[in-house]
Amino acid sequence: MSPQRPEVGEIFRRFRDRLAADGRDRPTASTELPATNGENTGLPAANGAGTSSAVGQQRRTAEPGRRGGRRGGGRRGGSEELRVPEATFTSYYGRPILKAPVWKWDIAAYLFTGGLAAGSSLLAAGGQLTGRPTLRRAGRVTALAAVSASAVFLVKDLGRPARFHHMLRVAKPTSPMSMGTWILTAYGPAAGVAAIAEAAGRLPRHGRLGLVGRALPSVGHAAGLLAAGTAPALATYTGVLLADTAVPSWHEAYPELPVIFAGSALASGAGVGLLAAPPAEAGPARRMAVAGAALELYGTHRVETRLGLLSEPYRLGRPGRLLRVGRLLTVSGVAGALLGRRSRLVGALSGAALLAASAVTRFGIFYGGVASARDPRYTVVPQRERVNARRTGGGSGG
Repeated sequence: MSPQRPEVGEIFRRFRDRLAADGRDRPTASTELPATNGENTGLPAANGAGTSSAVGQQRRTAEPGRRGGRRGGGRRGGSEELRVPEATFTSYYGRPILKAPVWKWDIAAYLFTGGLAAGSSLLAAGGQLTGRPTLRRAGRVTALAAVSASAVFLVKDLGRPARFHHMLRVAKPTSPMSMGTWILTAYGPAAGVAAIAEAAGRLPRHGRLGLVGRALPSVGHAAGLLAAGTAPALATYTGVLLADTAVPSWHEAYPELPVIFAGSALASGAGVGLLAAPPAEAGPARRMAVAGAALELYGTHRVETRLGLLSEPYRLGRPGRLLRVGRLLTVSGVAGALLGRRSRLVGALSGAALLAASAVTRFGIFYGGVASARDPRYTVVPQRERVNARRTGGGSGG
């Protein structure tokens, strides 16, 4: 017969006694660190498990280089030690909080050429309605060249021309990009027909080409007015587009960006007129220069002073330098246009200054927004200020 097996209870008691014996035979941790009993650590030392827990706790509080140690003797919540460092403006695993715009310099150039096209169409309409053929011709030709350059920059950014066509499948009033696509679609053909109409005088007077030549001036007149009617939307929709993004310094400047871009468009159109027309015909260009400079200077001053911390990207670094140069060129161009009314050379220099001012201002606004997206501080601090303001308002309201 086989020997009688012990019961389960007996097996369990033997196992417990063996564990207790192992605990008594194990050397204590007093040789590693002093004061590991329950008196000093505040932990039970009845068995080996309690002793090792006490040792671990003692090590964690005794090591001076660990993050959990006391920092400067400070305590939080009475006896609890401060173990979490204060938050700093760092990125998440080396990445920025916001993804910076992927747009390159060609989009900044697109902002300028779109404004130049709009301002030139307004200049051409002014020359057309006041009987100044030089202004009309210069405005129409420049508008066609500028909108063609805009199309090149836009397609370069999109990667494929078909993507522009795909945007025309829908019309979404709440999307600045969708509306901008339709604005360009309406403006481009009108500006093109108006510019082609300037070649009517070079066509034969007889035959089919003669018939086309006789019809072109009237068609060009209507197309020029249509382009001028669309020009304000073309000049300002890019400002709305930038403000509609999550880029902090663009988004917060949503009231000023359309104003800046409208003024920049008028100033660039005035520059075309001052360059092309003799002083006797440059009256509308000078008035456009004054209006455009006033809007542009007012808007840039606002974005540099009204936005608090988010105004910094427009004052510092490359964006700050560009906006300061743009302001200097704008003031110089307007001063030359008003003081040099009788000098063709001074008028041409003033026009060149206004064109350059429009370009560098758009680039300054563009790079200012990019800089604000790359620094986490411009995202975190305004968010905290808004949260604190809501809490303060909620508390006072209660």
